[in-house]
This record gives sequence, C-alpha cells and structure tokens, in this order.
Amino acid sequence: MYRSHTCGELNASAIGQEITLAGWVQKVRNKGFMIWVDLRDRYGITQLIFDEERSAEDLMNLAGTLAREFVIQVKGEVIERESKNPNIPTGDIEVLVKELQILNDSKTPPFTIEEETDGGEDLRMKYRYLDIRRNPVKNKLMFRHKVAMQVRNYLSDQGFIEVETPYLIKSTPEGARDFVVPSRMNEGQFYALPQSPQTFKQLLMVGGMDKYFQIVKCFRDEDLRADRQPEFTQIDCEMTFVEQEDILDIFEGLTRHLLKEIKGVEVDKFPRMTYAEAMKKYGNDKPDIRFGMEFAELDELAKNKGFNVFDQQELVVGIAVPGAASFTRKELDALISWVKRPQVGASGLVYAKYNEDGSMKSSVDKFYSEEDLKEWAEATGAKPGDLILVMAGDANKTRTQLSALRMHLGNELGLRKADEFAPLWVVDFPLLEWDEETERYHAMHHPFTSPKPEDISKLESAPGEVRANAYDLVLNGNEIGGGSIRIHDQQMQSRMFDLLGFTKEEAKAQFGFLMDAFQYGAPPHGGIAFGFDRLTAILGGQESIRDYIAFPKNNAGRDIMIDAPAPLDDEQLEELHLRVKIE
Repeated sequence: MYRSHTCGELNASAIGQEITLAGWVQKVRNKGFMIWVDLRDRYGITQLIFDEERSAEDLMNLAGTLAREFVIQVKGEVIERESKNPNIPTGDIEVLVKELQILNDSKTPPFTIEEETDGGEDLRMKYRYLDIRRNPVKNKLMFRHKVAMQVRNYLSDQGFIEVETPYLIKSTPEGARDFVVPSRMNEGQFYALPQSPQTFKQLLMVGGMDKYFQIVKCFRDEDLRADRQPEFTQIDCEMTFVEQEDILDIFEGLTRHLLKEIKGVEVDKFPRMTYAEAMKKYGNDKPDIRFGMEFAELDELAKNKGFNVFDQQELVVGIAVPGAASFTRKELDALISWVKRPQVGASGLVYAKYNEDGSMKSSVDKFYSEEDLKEWAEATGAKPGDLILVMAGDANKTRTQLSALRMHLGNELGLRKADEFAPLWVVDFPLLEWDEETERYHAMHHPFTSPKPEDISKLESAPGEVRANAYDLVLNGNEIGGGSIRIHDQQMQSRMFDLLGFTKEEAKAQFGFLMDAFQYGAPPHGGIAFGFDRLTAILGGQESIRDYIAFPKNNAGRDIMIDAPAPLDDEQLEELHLRVKIE
C-alpha cells in the first residue's frame, strides 16, 4: 500500500499508531536539527516531523532535500503535537517519520499552491493541473460532483432514466454556430457536435422512454464570457404525456431539493411572470428579484415639458435606488460614464435626488418643478433618501440599458447576496422573433417549440403575436433552465418550418428523420434543460462558471494548457480531404 490513511483523517485517537501516508509536500520548515513538512493530499494536510535525536542521519539528510510539490511516501508513528493547530482537523497530531521515500521530485511551481496564489489567470490556466491542487479549485470541482449526485438522486427517484445520446450528429440550425467534424470515411461530409440533444430526446419520447434525463456535454461556437464556454454541460430532461404545469412542478421540486440538500435553504415560492411583464418591469427576461428597483414608465410625466432629450424619445423610464440620495457628484458622474460605455451604449442619464428633508434636486431642474419631480418619485416608488435615475430612447434598447444599470447598482450596493436565493418562472415567451437582417422570423427558443393552443389561429395572420408554450427558470438574475412543450404533430411541425422560411426540401433534408418519427404515434411531450455549470456556480455563490469546470477554455475559446485548437499536418488534411484557406 502507498498509504494506510489520507492526510485529512488522523486525529488524537490515532496517537501511537504506525501509519503510512503519501502525498505532496506543501511546505518545509528546516531548522537544521529539526525539519517539519506539511504533507498534502485531496483530503487535507498532516504535519510530519524529523529530528536529529529520534531520526537517523541518512533520513535527516534525505528530508533536507525535500521541496514544494515533491511526491513522497512516509511511514511513521502518530504522536501528539506540541504546538497544536485548531484550524485543521489533523491539528492535534503529527507523524514522527521513520521511513521516507521520494516517489517523484518537482520543479519549482510557477505559482504558489496556496489558498491565495500569486499566479494570474492565464498562468494558472496554462498549468491547470497545478491550479487544481489548490483548495479553491479542488473544492469547486468536488462541489460540482455533489450537485451532480443530488441531481441524479432526485431525478432517479422521480422515475427518470439516464440515456446517453450521440456526440457525432448532423448539423442543424439551432441558433448558434456548430462545431463540425470532417468524416474520413465519407469524403466531403461532416458531422456536427450537438448544441443540445434536442431531437434525440424527442425521439426517445417517441420510443416510449417516458422520462429521460442526461447530464450531457453540449457545444456551441459562440462568443464567450465569464458564464459561457464553447463546451458546457446541461441537465437535459424530457417527459411524455405532460403539460406545462407538470414540468414546472417536477423541476420546482428539483430546485428545492438542490437548495435544501446543497445549501440548507428552504424555498417555498416560485413566482411566475410573463415575458412581457419581465421586460416591462426589469428590462430583461431573467430578472433578479432579490431586490426592487422596478422600472416605472415616465412618458406622461416627463414628456412635453420643454426638455427635448425626453420629448423626442420613444420611452422615458426610471428606477428608484434606495438610500442613494447621498451619492456625491463624483459618484453620479461615475454612473453617467458607466452607462455611456460601449458595452451599455446609453447617451446619458438623468438623476433626481429625493432628499431626506423631502426636497428634490435634479440634473434637469431647469425643466421640471419640484412638484413634477415628486410625481416621478411617486411613480418609481422613491422615498426620502432615495435616488431616481432616468433614461430615454428607443424602447427596447433603453430597457436593456437601464436593466444593465440596475444590475450594476445591485452589485455595487450589495443587494445581490450570494446566500439568498430567489427563483422565478418566466412564461409566455413570444414563439417567434423578427430578424431585420434576414427579414424573416426565427424561433425564439427552437423550431420544435409548441405554440400556445389558444394562439394557433394567429400563426399565419399575426405570427409575431403568437406565444410559445415555453418557460425559463431564473435564479438570482441568471437563467438556469429553459424548456417547452414540444410539437408532436407532423402537420404542426411542417407549419412551423414554413413560418421559419424552410422550403419543404430544406425541412426534409434537415429534420426528415424527426418528421418521419412523428408518423408513428408520437406522444405529447415536453421538457427542460438546466445549465449545469451555471447552476453549480450560483449554488456555490458565484456567477463565473470557469472554476467549476476542470479544464476550461479562455475568452478566445483556447485551451492554453494543451494549446488547442491547433493546425493539422498535411497528411491528416489529405486523409480528411481538406484544404486550409487563410485570408
């Protein structure tokens, strides 16, 4: 055996035992006559001791060669530690080493393997295998495992069967670019990596599996950010003979289960909000409802007062920021600069302070009386001590900009607390959205989403008004899950493809296999997919998913540890019938 115990399990009850440990050298303190070594593995740290009175000379000499990240095995006796460390489970004991074997030496690591490291993100990603040795990363990966096990336990108890679906499929238009894989055996043809297992899980329902789930890798070639990776993981689920209410009930249960088992948090209410209401009140379809600052439309109160900036705009909308009337001019100027950044793109910001004494002071006092501003306060729900912030412009664009400002202020004012959880269902999404560039409708979710039964009559006459039988689960301002009741009827699916601009031939080429399956008794079905990486990060109190993934890509989609993607050599290109054209 390389070890009889791990480095995290020995305590005072083991004093006097002869044990064997193996692990990495965390730290060495060499006093010459006495050497202490912190030995680390996944489970913790145990202090080793060598001293010239009790250790042979050759053992002391060998111990003197140890350095950080050496891999060693030791045999020795567990003894009571003179200077105890109450901060670690093994802090009452140490091991008096009698035998030492160096299993592997180590170069000096490029950054310190500590809770707080001196390594920058790029350096740590290049040496990710070293970064994983650090507790902050190691613990996140262990936390991910814990979440995955709870997901599997809950869904299995609910009668779901885990089924694997293929990774090499055909390219289908699902909203993002595909990653494609050339086929050596089929010249000039390509597989695609799945953006989701959507069609396969529907086929499993046609196959009678009834309740399916899979914790599955998905691939999308899209621009990246902190909560997005080119390969990501979904909790993918589908059920037969269900309506929307059945699915919402099951997956409220999953969310409650995870919050209780992982965080010890009980959540009773899962409020519901229509897409239209979410956009009007919060400016986005995944609002964080842990704090207020709901939007108030001020058109009737702010227009036609001689202030052209408002008079000429489609929408004037504001929020009340609690307790922010005390903001200094410098702080207000910083907010104005923040919304003018290219990432937000606003032309400006108007403010009105509702002072503690009840008076009003604004950046547009020239155009608005105190009575006018009091009306703004009433509309936004502002109280004495609050700050009113107002933006104007194109309706959709301005709502998006004010939403970004609201979230920024939520972070800056500490209103988005990591230990508070506020789930929310957003329902009644538009089925279709118009694309000005292509001058045609696109599916807001995907082309297999069923319209609301009561809106089917509008499919040809007013397609933009048709609501989808779709739903998103939002947690703390992040979409963690989304799904829909699917189309299971071949004729309805054909109507949907027509609306999306597919010719009969294109629809047959892309989705003929699904349409064929619908001819053989396809049951009503629906499902949902959770973003597993994002869900895990939020449960862990963070919004960046990167540290919850063992080997993530950077913002350019590169794995800088293995240097991928990389060019192929000429022989491989020839075998795959490919030529590389670089402009």
